[in-house]
Amino acid sequence: MKQELKSITFNELYEKIKINIKDTDELALIKKAYNFALKKHEGKKRLNGEDFITHPLNVANIVSDLNVDSVTIISSLLHEVMNDGETTKEELKALFGEEVATIVDSVTKINKLELVDDSESSAIYLRKVLVGLATDVRVLFIKLADRLHNMRTNYAIKPENRKKKAYETQAVLIPIAHRLGINSIKSELEDLCLYYTKPDVYQDILDKLNETEKELHNALNEMQESISNLLIEQGLKFKIKGRVKSVHSIYNKLNSGKNWNDIYDILALRVILETVNDCYMAVGLLHSKYRPIPKRFKDYIAMPKANMYQSLHTTVFGVEGHLFEVQFRTFEMDEFAEKGLASHWSYKEHGTKKVQHLMEQKLEMFRNLIETNADNDDISLFNEATNDILAEMIYVFTPKGDVVELPKGATPIDFAYRIHSDVGDKTIGAIVNDNIVPLNYELNNNDIVKIKTSSNGLPNKDWLNIVKTSQAKNKIKSYFSKQERTNLILKGKEILEKELRKRKLAFNEVMSEEKIKKIMKDLKLNSLDEIYLSIGTLRFTVAYIISLTNETKDKVEDILIEKVSHKYSEVKNYKNDIIVAGIGDIMVSIAKCCKPIKGEDIVGFITKGQGITIHKKNCPNITSKTDRLIEVAWNMQNETTYLTDLYVLVDNDKNYLSDVIATFTKRNLNIESIKINEYPQSSEYEFSFKVKNTEEINKIIIDLENLSYVIKVERNK
Repeated sequence: MKQELKSITFNELYEKIKINIKDTDELALIKKAYNFALKKHEGKKRLNGEDFITHPLNVANIVSDLNVDSVTIISSLLHEVMNDGETTKEELKALFGEEVATIVDSVTKINKLELVDDSESSAIYLRKVLVGLATDVRVLFIKLADRLHNMRTNYAIKPENRKKKAYETQAVLIPIAHRLGINSIKSELEDLCLYYTKPDVYQDILDKLNETEKELHNALNEMQESISNLLIEQGLKFKIKGRVKSVHSIYNKLNSGKNWNDIYDILALRVILETVNDCYMAVGLLHSKYRPIPKRFKDYIAMPKANMYQSLHTTVFGVEGHLFEVQFRTFEMDEFAEKGLASHWSYKEHGTKKVQHLMEQKLEMFRNLIETNADNDDISLFNEATNDILAEMIYVFTPKGDVVELPKGATPIDFAYRIHSDVGDKTIGAIVNDNIVPLNYELNNNDIVKIKTSSNGLPNKDWLNIVKTSQAKNKIKSYFSKQERTNLILKGKEILEKELRKRKLAFNEVMSEEKIKKIMKDLKLNSLDEIYLSIGTLRFTVAYIISLTNETKDKVEDILIEKVSHKYSEVKNYKNDIIVAGIGDIMVSIAKCCKPIKGEDIVGFITKGQGITIHKKNCPNITSKTDRLIEVAWNMQNETTYLTDLYVLVDNDKNYLSDVIATFTKRNLNIESIKINEYPQSSEYEFSFKVKNTEEINKIIIDLENLSYVIKVERNK
């Protein structure tokens, strides 16, 4: 895929930049930066034989398409001058200012980073460091443009390094472009990565397209002319563009299990109009002449996508029976779809500073997300339990005028936790636009929010049903998790003290320092609090804990075997969810390896030191341990729910998380946690949730398998 790209000259770039940047001082500084870079790179060549200066020129050209400010253009032209060590940050600061010097320094640092191997954990680490070093979001603009130009000329590097660079781009930089909404760079990088990582697949798709290339382009031109005539007759002003679907997008479709004939949008047209009303009128005109395909009309103007994308989409039977996907959007929507918030960076009349602030706030949220994922040992940047970053956003203000970005539907509690976790925990009320509002009040754009706190304020569990952001939910859950642990420790201590009084034993003798150490060693616990916790959670009985302090104690498995060997089958009023050998009052735990649920065949395993663990009968972890197995059964009278997991593999056309969650919601199933693994052609959602029995889980599996974008649903891996 050697691209014969004509390198842009500085004069061509300068004429292009002048369209958006009018300030003569800024334009003079851009010229100065080019001349400085030209001198620094004089005599140097790139691996493809071009003068080295062509690289910063092309990087500046790519970022200029994002309508960035002059600082970004200048920094792009200078982004390689510190690599040889001859130029210092102080020199750049003196010549071009603090902002430029800081950005170039950051780009220089992150350009030295690379993946140590092709593991996902390495990709996570590199994303974390890269975003951490990019204190200014414009650093990421330049890094993405730098990589795009290098990928365009990737053919010039050693063959063994091509795939490595493509994988690094795919694993680290494409997700960042996606997060920042810069689709124009993301799409081209995806195609380039596919070519270098899977050249045979790339060529096969290209061959299929080329077989009918002339026919496809003729059909595009004819359809474009037909639509243009419809719009001209109605006096509408518009631009129209046609394209054959990108190779990477087709690959994603095919890789998700679709057949070539099932891909409806190989031919696509984009109609860009002046107003929203024009968009609706145009789609009506199209449908009056060409029959639309049922269920293929999408109104993303009235209901924008999670990343704020807006357009009308329809698929029609067009000229010569070809299927065409046609999109209708305004000029502003088109600009945003291609460039994200970056499209509003430099020259919009109202809000350069506002947009810059919001982009940097988004970068900070991005950084926090990566930190959270790393702390949780999650394997993907797209842990979209936190869909916050790509949600439809509102912008509210603190009383001091600072802008806070929140997802639509957010409440004052979300706002409070966005400010600080202590503010959230101590929230007792809220004032919005000088009016007292309830804590479940939905905030709106431009609201001014003041949070009332109290040193005695505490979170409320009901807040979990109110808040919108995952940040707030996680903080609230964390608080109650700690609170519950404290209560269980106190409960365990009370149970132990009560039992010792009953047996007329002295606490200090039974729980001496030496015996506490012995208990901790036997049970592999780390502290006295953990001993109390194990009693409070009923993990171990208080009798067993006391027996551990005696030299002549019975083994717990011997006690259990002795107990179940007696015939207590006449007991029918069972309290437990699981009946062990006809007995309903023995404490059991559900195995984490196979997570059985009511209705599945189960067996008990007598675990050394920890009672009876319930496994599925076919669990591979118990097949060779028949001497410790014991008969168990479900107590069908109880209505307990059981935690289970589902792995849902979806294609990568878009973020389907909210759609999949809605499927669970329709079944009234509460999701406990979500993890997301993002792969080049697919995404895997791992859901942990509770069900009553096998009937419930079978129904949700069928629901999920019936979704068109779901590739596979698995219970256990």
